[in-house]
Amino acid sequence: MRPRATIVARGEGSTCRAVGQHLLIAPSRNPHQTGARVRIKAEGNVPASPETALSRSIRRVASGDSGRAGGPVLGSAHAKAILFGEHAVVYGAPAVAIPLHALTAVAEVSPRREGTRIHSALFHGDADDAPARIQPLLEAIYSAQRHTGISDMGVELRLDSTVPYERGLGSSAVVGVAVARAVAALAGVQMDADEIFEVAMDCERIAHGRSSGLDPRTVISEVPIRFHGGEVAHIQVGAPLVFVLADSGHAGSTARAVGAVRASLKADPERISGLIGRLGEIAEGSLDQLAAGDREGLGAQMFEAHRHLAELGVSDVALERLVDAARAAGATGAKLTGGGRGGCVIALARDDEHGARLEHALRRAGAARTWRTTVSQA
Repeated sequence: MRPRATIVARGEGSTCRAVGQHLLIAPSRNPHQTGARVRIKAEGNVPASPETALSRSIRRVASGDSGRAGGPVLGSAHAKAILFGEHAVVYGAPAVAIPLHALTAVAEVSPRREGTRIHSALFHGDADDAPARIQPLLEAIYSAQRHTGISDMGVELRLDSTVPYERGLGSSAVVGVAVARAVAALAGVQMDADEIFEVAMDCERIAHGRSSGLDPRTVISEVPIRFHGGEVAHIQVGAPLVFVLADSGHAGSTARAVGAVRASLKADPERISGLIGRLGEIAEGSLDQLAAGDREGLGAQMFEAHRHLAELGVSDVALERLVDAARAAGATGAKLTGGGRGGCVIALARDDEHGARLEHALRRAGAARTWRTTVSQA
């Protein structure tokens, strides 16, 4: 059963609504109404934690800590993992990606008299003083304000995220989508998926330069997708599939990795074009295995895809060690996910119990962190 959340807001004039699995909370705009109470009842396989990004933000909103009329409001987004087609998708090949609901970011936005102020794990302060790595976040705010018609409003933003940065899990797209949803709630505007995508793409261009759009589309989706030429289709999944993600402990740079592949393509077009073409074929062929719930066939394609990605030059020693450890621990498949040259490995387990053992084996092999997620039919 897909996790569900029953959300009850109390307090005259307060509003609380769920969009898919994403929460938007807007307390009363009446300056005399404070202390709206929010209760969340989780059902299904919802990971329990004594303190999460969402619970921290909800507590601040529900307690009225900001003290400002008309705010704060929240928007959230989940991470993603590319199952097949990274790098090839940049050149028009299809890709397959999955949502990671266990990793989320929550953007909490309040109006302020003037200017933009940021509170995040990477920076606290005024936008004018923000370092370069905060520019994608700022662009998400400004883009969302342009889309919602509140560009002249000062904004204070708190970003609370469990999505690791520079690990190929879509952190910049997650920020863009969460901020878009929060700013839209602040403006009282309903943004559709395409408008949210445009905000996230503005964020992506600052973070990575050229972007295929795969990350934002997957972050917006609640289910696995096939992405090709900007078009998105939901994927049939024939049986629950348990994936384990392992952090190599080394930051990756999508922009640098994409640039390196582009340079290799220019230097050796025949060989690199062949690898990119084969990665696209694997992505397309995986749809049959996913529809059938064929773990063995899917896993074999994961190992093959990783081999071709290594030939492209986007693997490294740490990623190779984790793929080898997953194979030795009985994973049906494993590969790097995302841009590579750092970041994460994704491995396919036989079931949830085996997934727990895989996590242990990957940590013993040097993984800094691991996560486990189940992908099933929508």
